[in-house]
Amino acid sequence: MTGAGRSTAAKELEDLGYYVVDNLPPSLVPEVVRLVDESLGPLQPIAVVVDVRSGSFFHGLKSTLAHGFTGRDASLVFLDATDEVLVRRQEAVRRPHPLQEGGRLLDGLQRERVVMAEVRADADLVIDTSNLNVHQLTDRIAEGFGSAEATRLRVMVISFGFKYGIPVDADYVADMRFLPNPHWVPDLRSHTGKDQDVADYVLARPGAEEFLDAYLPVLTTVAAGYLREGKRFMRVAVGCTGGKHRSVAMTEEIARRLAEQGYAVRTVHRDLGRE
Repeated sequence: MTGAGRSTAAKELEDLGYYVVDNLPPSLVPEVVRLVDESLGPLQPIAVVVDVRSGSFFHGLKSTLAHGFTGRDASLVFLDATDEVLVRRQEAVRRPHPLQEGGRLLDGLQRERVVMAEVRADADLVIDTSNLNVHQLTDRIAEGFGSAEATRLRVMVISFGFKYGIPVDADYVADMRFLPNPHWVPDLRSHTGKDQDVADYVLARPGAEEFLDAYLPVLTTVAAGYLREGKRFMRVAVGCTGGKHRSVAMTEEIARRLAEQGYAVRTVHRDLGRE
């Protein structure tokens, strides 16, 4: 139903790894499935958003669902809400209903219910979003269609040099310039934080272990909150002067410790090799 949360559900499915197509005439669904199978493989999950915006094409949906997914398992999810809630949501975004036809918003919703009745009856899963907020709806979608891997928090830990600027898309920024700089140790200057001798030097400096012991619980607390709020991506930036020694070594160590706790982690060394 219009206003029941299609966009939110589609975005969550995209985050879960689905190939999402919005507002597609049902008659084209088999062609999309064929193209995805050929280019990405038959294991690539697909989500197709179909609604009354498809106009006259919409009436072919039932036949498509019955015959358009050769070799694939298909599920039909129907999002619904009470008329009162749908009217309130549509008025909040100030959009007319596709079937309003110059009348009241409620008239359009009632026409839509007639058109949707058969599809709703055939749905494998009906989600009433009347009392769900955005985060609760994404949780419902993740519960139904997310694998354990897809619903894990993905953490990117980025090393950088302050002299090149702070990453603008970082959720959290840590400053490693409180640690002695290996640049001033002749045997370490040409090495990087990915080399074991530099990592050992950085992690052995006074304050390094204390920082890690204090900072990791902060990150895991925030990570748990992100998951509760439906967020599955977190970017942690770790900086030093040039992004070569201290930040790189600490980025690797933070990523290692987060991975040990079960998070899906990857590292990016933004400024390594830039000097």
